[in-house]
Amino acid sequence: MKFAPMWLCLMLYVFDQPCIAQSGTSAVPDANPGRPTVSTPAALTPVGYLQFESGTLFAEHSTEFSNRFGVSLVTKLAVLPRLELLLESEPLAISQSEDRAAVHEGEVFAGVQSVLISGTASRPTVSVSYVRRVHVSVAPELDIGTFRQSGLFLLSDDIYGFHVDMNGIVAEQTQDGVRRAQFGQTLSISHPLRKLTISGEIWHFSQPFEHSNALGNLWAVSYPVRKNLVIDGGFNRGLTKTSTQWEVFLGFTYLLPHRLWSAHHGSHSP
Repeated sequence: MKFAPMWLCLMLYVFDQPCIAQSGTSAVPDANPGRPTVSTPAALTPVGYLQFESGTLFAEHSTEFSNRFGVSLVTKLAVLPRLELLLESEPLAISQSEDRAAVHEGEVFAGVQSVLISGTASRPTVSVSYVRRVHVSVAPELDIGTFRQSGLFLLSDDIYGFHVDMNGIVAEQTQDGVRRAQFGQTLSISHPLRKLTISGEIWHFSQPFEHSNALGNLWAVSYPVRKNLVIDGGFNRGLTKTSTQWEVFLGFTYLLPHRLWSAHHGSHSP
């Protein structure tokens, strides 16, 4: 965890440098952070813009480790108003169990998210997502575990000044050639406080191989340095014996200010 402040300072230095968009700073759209909550928003990122979501996480007291430090990166690209591609990876995972420490690269996942219903003032945004593992790692996992493939149902809405993200997850976990279904539910509620956004979340995942359940309560705060750069931090508290007891995280979401292709390509209304 001692490296987290240095990493955050470096991140702020790199991304807080002035950036010039193709049509001026005002043309850069807002980032759409999917972190730091467990819930994923149903709305997609701006079409044609690469978005990077990266962070560090320090965890203590889990069934597979005493403590764990990881660096994560999620890359998203909406290629159509209703279709987004994503790639999730963990370039570094450092764990300690008893008196033994290990350094590994984490797993890699690729997926797609599609909007079924576009949100308006009177209706929520509804999406579905499919994610599949493309690289397996031996690094110890958090209480949620790892999956071979998963499907998500996502709903996002704004209600009385609060933003709500709800996810329902069905995943396939494997162990020694045995496959089991995992079920998860998340509910995240956020509210702006001046320039800050405060988020609270409750989440649950079944643990099919442990015959138990992981349950946690997450609290986070985020701040927009610029409209395309949002930094965040917070903690998660595990609520069952098989949950990771404490997690602390710092990270950012950065939307690349240059569109990858001209606006008239794929710019039709959803």
